[in-house]
Amino acid sequence: MAKVRDSGMPPSEQSDGYFNPAAILEALDCRDLSGDIVEFGCGYGTFTVSAAARTHALLYALDIDPAMVAVTTERVVAARVRNVVVAERDFVRDGCGRPDSSAHYAMLFNILHFEDPTTLLAKARRVLVPGGRVNVIHWRDDVATPRGPPLDIRPRPAQCQSWARTSGLVPSAPLKLAGAPWHWGMVLRRLWGTRTVDPR
Repeated sequence: MAKVRDSGMPPSEQSDGYFNPAAILEALDCRDLSGDIVEFGCGYGTFTVSAAARTHALLYALDIDPAMVAVTTERVVAARVRNVVVAERDFVRDGCGRPDSSAHYAMLFNILHFEDPTTLLAKARRVLVPGGRVNVIHWRDDVATPRGPPLDIRPRPAQCQSWARTSGLVPSAPLKLAGAPWHWGMVLRRLWGTRTVDPR
């Protein structure tokens, strides 16, 4: 198993200070969902509890790092959230483990500096119902940031839009995110009647 390149995490208290999860999820139109959510790379669970509160179904929080899985599990238990399944999983190699067209929403947060981002987007697309959404945030490259991968591998919004189209998703314009001055966001939609790109 291998992590996404340059995916080292600061201490959880420091990492949490970079985000306002509720405000970011609201800006990305994550609200009142009736179906499952798949979180590709949950990290410390910074967004997990807040996102789970926005669906009536289940949130599957996945990470390759057992330490991240342990921290996220602790947060879920402490918050008494009952609709989260936390799992250690190499979703790049093995997929997310969910059936085709079974989720309404997928989260790819600070992970698209992966060497092959279209692979991740295709895996997220596969699990979505038609009309479902993949939401993306990433570190900006046009301002000084306190953390983040090297500038030369940070994805730019235009690159993400191109990758999305290659993966069978329709991208929005880049979004400014309240409570996240060092990040940009984007909503990618799976259209009705389009074929699955990645079978697993």
